Amino acid sequence: MKIGLVGLGRMGAGIRERLRRAGHEVVGYDTDPEVSDAGSLGEMVAELPAPRIVWVMVPSGGPTEQSIGALSSLLAPDDIVVEGGNSHYRDSRRRADELAARGIHLVDCGTSGGIWGLSEGFCLMVGGSAEAVSRVGPLFSALAPPGGYLHVGPVGSGHYVKMIHNGIEYAMLQAYAEGFDLLDAYDEELDLGAIASLWNHGSVVRSWLLELAERALERDPGLTGIRAHVDDSGEGRWTVLEAVEREVPAAAIAHSLFARFDSRRENGFGLRLIAALRREFGGHATQPAAGDDSGGRTAGE
Repeated sequence: MKIGLVGLGRMGAGIRERLRRAGHEVVGYDTDPEVSDAGSLGEMVAELPAPRIVWVMVPSGGPTEQSIGALSSLLAPDDIVVEGGNSHYRDSRRRADELAARGIHLVDCGTSGGIWGLSEGFCLMVGGSAEAVSRVGPLFSALAPPGGYLHVGPVGSGHYVKMIHNGIEYAMLQAYAEGFDLLDAYDEELDLGAIASLWNHGSVVRSWLLELAERALERDPGLTGIRAHVDDSGEGRWTVLEAVEREVPAAAIAHSLFARFDSRRENGFGLRLIAALRREFGGHATQPAAGDDSGGRTAGE
């Protein structure tokens, strides 16, 4: 297949490369000419055979809104827009209705995998009509590991499932943070990296996140090079607001969100662990510890 891809950041670049390795042709467009294959959205669309498929992988909010708005005037009936990233599911529903008025289909795709998606595959949570999702199916199959792609329901459901996924991620990170905070507070010095490694061998709390914790603690046992400032991408907030609106108790997720707010005022070990884990799985920048002018670490460093 030959598709257009808008947005060649950390995950967009991985998506482009993984699709190309699977034999698909990708014409990428990015505002950074150093990584872009086309000089404009119009040039990108002109290179695609009809009916076209364009994957939008830019930050949620304004960038996604502007990209899809521009594409709506460039695409034709029966074309498909795949809305990746972390959009709010209600925005995806609205955009789908707006595109449908022009005969254009929207498929919303919640994408998990971070900077590891290129090598390990991306977990894809897909919403849209059966016909549109089927047409994009070969791309999803190329991007996902075995069992890592599911058509979860109509438009909006993909990003709804991804939103809840991220809420669960918040709570898991917080549980590890609190546990390792208690280990760090023990009367005698403990080898936290060795304990993380131990727990990854047969314990009920073993996970990929714990493997990343082991890696982060091996690199910096005291996490002294990281400031305990943990950002939130927005999906944790949306999950908590959704829980309030639907009257579903989600205390652990809510607590983990508030702990991130608290991290911006203190520098506890557990919060430094969350910052380190976000760097490990997503390439998210970290803030240097006081006195460290090396700057935040980003993907590839």
